[in-house]
Amino acid sequence: MYDLDTIGKNAVKAKYEAGLLSTEKKNEVLLACADDLVKLSDKLLSANEEDLRSAKDNGISEGMQDRLRLTKERIEAMSEGLRQVAELEDPIGEIMDEFERPNGLKLKKVRVPMGVIGIIFESRPNVTADAFALTFKSGNAVILKGGKEAIHSNIAIVEVLRGALLRCGVNPDVLQLIEDISRETTTRFMQLNEYVDVLIPRGGAGLIKAVVENSRIPVIETGTGNCHIYIDKDADLDKSVKILFNAKTQRISVCNAAESLLIHKDVAEKFLPALKKALDEKNVELRGDKETRDILGDCVVPATEEDYGKEYLDYILSVKTVESVDEAIAHINKYNTHHSECIVTENMETAERFLNGVDAACVYVNASTRFTDGFEFGFGAEIGISTQKLHARGPMGLKELTSYKYKIYGNGQVRG
Repeated sequence: MYDLDTIGKNAVKAKYEAGLLSTEKKNEVLLACADDLVKLSDKLLSANEEDLRSAKDNGISEGMQDRLRLTKERIEAMSEGLRQVAELEDPIGEIMDEFERPNGLKLKKVRVPMGVIGIIFESRPNVTADAFALTFKSGNAVILKGGKEAIHSNIAIVEVLRGALLRCGVNPDVLQLIEDISRETTTRFMQLNEYVDVLIPRGGAGLIKAVVENSRIPVIETGTGNCHIYIDKDADLDKSVKILFNAKTQRISVCNAAESLLIHKDVAEKFLPALKKALDEKNVELRGDKETRDILGDCVVPATEEDYGKEYLDYILSVKTVESVDEAIAHINKYNTHHSECIVTENMETAERFLNGVDAACVYVNASTRFTDGFEFGFGAEIGISTQKLHARGPMGLKELTSYKYKIYGNGQVRG
């Protein structure tokens, strides 16, 4: 049986050491790791070739193979990502609040590391370096469990990073990889609440569902994205076409891509033909209600109940006409995954009603949902996009990987 207990114990020891590292030391390590990724890129590419051969032999799609693939340029991008995290402000030690009580006690609310963070993720090997950089800069230890498709790449990347940690005199167990790819080991990892403080799944709906249902560790649920764009009766229709086209087609395989269009009935007849003309460039299939089909004809597939709740990750878009912004809000709150939603309108009163009424981590006015991203939000990078409400919501940067403690200063007070 794979020895998860030793990994857990080593992580607990390492988390206390990581939490005491200075900002300067953390940055030194991150820059050393960035250098080594580039210097040892041949090692990474060789391991990645092994994963790619297995992927081809197992009939994995070209799109998934591309997500797996490392190149010199992609390794340089991973290295640059670590450098960018080194430049970010260190959140640890930040005084979030301070005040004095009438009895003279002085209190400070101070940002501290989360502890041991577990991350279960799927095929993309760049996540290994990103996850290490963010958890390490925020003073945590991390245990990674990647997908079997990228196992050789992940092992090689972790070996390079741990080598840099050792060279810098830092306990390498701040970063550990579970190398066993069995489902049994993955399930047991989810039970390590004695050692792991929080578990973050990164991947498709199936992975996230499995972690939420099986984990004994508190989970930060990162998002599948059934993202909607609502075209209001007061929308600028040219702007609407551009926003929808970008949100749907700029990159279809990501959680912040638009999957569903809602359109006010007053502008549907004018807007839908213009939208279809644009989407035809990418051969986007429309699945719509009766009103949509009455306007566009038999080229629209009749939409089912399942279509309105589906994250396609494909060139498919569900379409529904509505009679008001309130109907749009109700539809979104019924079918969405609490990720990213958008209204296009020139009426700011309507926009505010939408902003206040929609239950999602990120709600946009007149902008593509594709901006829900840690880098785009100015966080430098992200560990994932949280679609839940406790602890973290939206793109999770360094601060979202921290907790806080109260420091209380007295001069002899006792409670009567």
